[in-house]
Amino acid sequence: MMKKTILTKTIFSLLFIFCFSQNVQSQFLKNLGKRAEKAAERAVERRVEKETQEKTDQVLDSILEPGSKKKTPKPKKQNKTNQDSSGQENTSGNSTSTNIENTSMEVYRKFDFVPGDKILLFDDLSNDFIGDFPAKWNSNGSGEVVTMGTNNEKWMELKSGRGTYYIPDTPNLPEEFTIEFDFLTTGLDQKTSSTTKFSIYLDDNNGFTTKKNTAIIEIPMCQFINVGMVIESWNNGKRTMRNSLDMDIRKTIKSESHISMAINKQRVRLWINETKYVDIPRLLPNADIKSIKFSPFNFRDGVDKVFIKNLKVAEGGVDLRRKLIAEGKISTNGILFDSGSANIQPQSMGIIRQIYQVMAQEASLKLKVVGHTDSDGNADANMKLSKKRAEAIKNALVNIYKVSADRLTTEGKGASEPVGDNTTPGGKAQNRRVEFIKL
Repeated sequence: MMKKTILTKTIFSLLFIFCFSQNVQSQFLKNLGKRAEKAAERAVERRVEKETQEKTDQVLDSILEPGSKKKTPKPKKQNKTNQDSSGQENTSGNSTSTNIENTSMEVYRKFDFVPGDKILLFDDLSNDFIGDFPAKWNSNGSGEVVTMGTNNEKWMELKSGRGTYYIPDTPNLPEEFTIEFDFLTTGLDQKTSSTTKFSIYLDDNNGFTTKKNTAIIEIPMCQFINVGMVIESWNNGKRTMRNSLDMDIRKTIKSESHISMAINKQRVRLWINETKYVDIPRLLPNADIKSIKFSPFNFRDGVDKVFIKNLKVAEGGVDLRRKLIAEGKISTNGILFDSGSANIQPQSMGIIRQIYQVMAQEASLKLKVVGHTDSDGNADANMKLSKKRAEAIKNALVNIYKVSADRLTTEGKGASEPVGDNTTPGGKAQNRRVEFIKL
């Protein structure tokens, strides 16, 4: 009897374990199926994302690397900068293809900004610590150096406030100079106020007062309506000009962009990327302009944010064509390349356009294009990079402007002939230059 009881209990136990294990197994397989389904969805998403990125890179390559016949997608590029980093190889400058998209050609051909050739201030924030206010700036507000993006690039974050100004340490400004900087916003959306703006002041003093002798350009941040860019001028404390320019820049200012300004006596021009938005012949008051001031206004605290980096102020920005014809040689650090490569940044095409105009006028003119780098990186790599950059400029003249290739020769000198101090950002910026020499 005892044996039967034990046997019965054993059978019931085995049946319970079997049923329980079946339920567990069923539940496990069900969960496994769900995980597999989600994994499959993620795999599809990754594939779509990869294909989208490849298509995006191909479009960007057709714009930033005109003439390239490469059909294989390239690795994702780093954010643009005008610093040298010679560890990369890039042969796009050697292409001689003339298969250039018409729309891209028109963008290049029309961009007419020419940077100044004598650097007064260059600040890439490289000597500043994260969380500190940058050393080459003054402000009556709050700001700090932060890192942004996958490459942890340094940006200066500007905080909003009524009457808040950020003033870079520039010397007394000449009659003709240029301003360039990279500009980034985050958080802008349909709730961003119609009064949210980023203003650029050209002013007669280095303090925190304005509107005695001042030129102002207000860049709107609003997203739900087209507010328009405002220009304003003050002379001896009286407003002499104010107008709203009807142009929709909402999409433009939501992504990283490059802002360029040219001041030629009273004339003020402003470009965002390759598009000119402001060209006012007498915007600047007839007074000594001593400072540049940036003022963000009515940004939502912790939501709307604005950042700038790579500020460059340079004397000049005048017509290089006459100088080349008269002196037979010009040197410019206004032609910028992607870091460590020979890819010409679009905002540099104004200078190349002027070189083309000289060569079109002087049919017998032949030029040598000489590339120079700073001393960062390996000397041999810098020598090769400077040669590729000179060849990239030659190819731009040949491919975009149809200059005969036999009228151009190239040479690279790496960091062998510095004109500035390679231990400072400003000196390095001076050394990253291109020379055009009449043969």
